[in-house]
Amino acid sequence: MSDHDLDAEDVYALDSGLVTSVQLALAVDDAARLTELFAPLHSADIADLFEQLDHGQRTALLLLAPHLIEGDVLSDMDEALREEIIGFLPKDVLSNAVRDLESDDVVDLVEDLDEVQQEAILDVLEDADRVAVEQSLAYPEESAGRLMQREVVWVPEDWTVGAAIDRLRAEDDLPEQFYHVVLVDPSMTPVGQVTLGRLMGSRREVLLKTITEETFQIIPATQPEDEVAYAFNQYHLISAPVVDEDERLVGVITIDDAMVVLDEEHEEDILRLAGVGEGSLADRVWQTTKRRFPWLAVNLVTAILASLVIAQFEDAIATLVALAVLMPIVASMGGNAGTQSLTVAVRAIATKDLTGSNVWRVIRREVLVGLVNGLGFAVLMGGVGWVWFGSFELAYVIAAAMVINLVVAGLAGTVIPVLLERMKIDPALASGAFVTTVTDVVGFFAFLGMAVVFIL
Repeated sequence: MSDHDLDAEDVYALDSGLVTSVQLALAVDDAARLTELFAPLHSADIADLFEQLDHGQRTALLLLAPHLIEGDVLSDMDEALREEIIGFLPKDVLSNAVRDLESDDVVDLVEDLDEVQQEAILDVLEDADRVAVEQSLAYPEESAGRLMQREVVWVPEDWTVGAAIDRLRAEDDLPEQFYHVVLVDPSMTPVGQVTLGRLMGSRREVLLKTITEETFQIIPATQPEDEVAYAFNQYHLISAPVVDEDERLVGVITIDDAMVVLDEEHEEDILRLAGVGEGSLADRVWQTTKRRFPWLAVNLVTAILASLVIAQFEDAIATLVALAVLMPIVASMGGNAGTQSLTVAVRAIATKDLTGSNVWRVIRREVLVGLVNGLGFAVLMGGVGWVWFGSFELAYVIAAAMVINLVVAGLAGTVIPVLLERMKIDPALASGAFVTTVTDVVGFFAFLGMAVVFIL
């Protein structure tokens, strides 16, 4: 497929008219028209296009024109959709698709597949490529060993620029993209790296060790991939060598792979905060239902807890209907404030900005923010309560409850993610339900409890 740039008009056509054109071609079994439509598209656009088709249309497309699937297209697909597509591809088409992929892309393809589909891909690889992929799969999931590519450009540390350039020119199988030449000592331990820009801009007699990059990071193969992505982002790395337990060079990680991990971490946090987990638009109804049901059940339990608090004040609510009108406002404001603090805390934990050294300062800040906001909205809601219901006592109660709940929201929204992280529980996954429960229970109890004391 062509990788030419798309202008704004092309992008608009891709969004609005291309899917319809593909659907019309499928309706009349026009394989030639499908080939024509797919020819100018980037692999990422083809992957997006498959996601916009329903299951039946994807099946028809694969049966009619399986040759349209290339390795880069599979790499750009969502994991669930990729598994579905691989299950439909004939072995020869699958072989052609993965043959030209880098080893890290092949690992990314196979690591989430079942054993049968893994074997289908491994069987079509050359022996050397299969060994490299199997060695990468031997490393823990979501580790640098799974993320790295085996194709590394390296030379001895005592070589000159001229010797390195001659070596590169003589190679028949250089990686499709690389940014550094890694320097190794006699034990194959990386000791530095030289950018291609410095390599090509230096005289032939210059020693490579004299033009190495100042920022040089070595990544252990067992290091978690989220820590790898953090290192790339923190130290502005372009690529970094990967070593085994004996500190021997086994691969390299490049910035594009690290940024994919970083994007996936951000997306995962957003989805988990909403309680929907990982998924895509291509998922079936049952897959999506199974993913969302557990967290809806958790939310049901928290709602029941809040209702139990309300039930303790049935007589008060029956006596003063205004309580039923105003109490959702207190709970809602607390929930929103808690979500704001929670989002900031979870993001800071993910980026390692929230640590033991500054956690109390951040907690104090969020509590004070809750206090200031609470006082502001207390004045506003106190005025509303007094004008609306003509009761100074009711105005005082809702104002005080507003301050209490917003302070508690700031505290809970920060402390709960920190505690969950200390307990090795993903704060993005579990914090939302706990924070909502705390703000609902505290909000209802504070408002209704003070109403009983000061009004009834």
